[in-house]
Amino acid sequence: MSSDRGKNPSAPPRRQRLLREERHRQLLDVAWRIAREEGTEALTLGRLAEQAAVTKPVVYDHFATRSALLAALYQEFDARQNQVIDAALAASEPTLDGRASVIASSYVDCVLEQGREIPGVVAALVGTPELATMKREHEAVFLEKCRVALTPFSRGITTARLCGMLGAAAGLSAAAASGEITAREASDELYQTIRAMVARSPG
Repeated sequence: MSSDRGKNPSAPPRRQRLLREERHRQLLDVAWRIAREEGTEALTLGRLAEQAAVTKPVVYDHFATRSALLAALYQEFDARQNQVIDAALAASEPTLDGRASVIASSYVDCVLEQGREIPGVVAALVGTPELATMKREHEAVFLEKCRVALTPFSRGITTARLCGMLGAAAGLSAAAASGEITAREASDELYQTIRAMVARSPG
């Protein structure tokens, strides 16, 4: 007896379910698209389910709350930013000009690669206490990375000055993302800010 009884060879193949990792990646990609096209305010778990063509329980299985989704987006951006800056620093000239240039260009490029959606995600994070804490922790890692890279050219760079540099980096990148200034203008101004910060440090 044939084992193929009851099978319809002309029937279309059954759609395979995505692996959990694949589904997670799909949901994050759709979430970034919603934030880019509709704004972060529109990024709800219900909207994500609708746009990803899945049921709400599927989304809730990956992100229990909207805050968890925003945290995942920020963590992904932060991981990408760290990878880019680490690689750029490793390949840079061991001079103040070399280090300042790659820090400035890498920071701006990462924000522009993500587009106008990342400022909205960051703004949403600030409005949630636990996510604001997470953001500060990630920023502290970035600032320490900059301190280590720039300290050889100064006897010490204060945390206050590093925070000032970060504020300039965020503001310039946001302006470039919105089209107020060019990416070149943003990275050049940030480069000058970094050099000025080091020059003002004891040394």
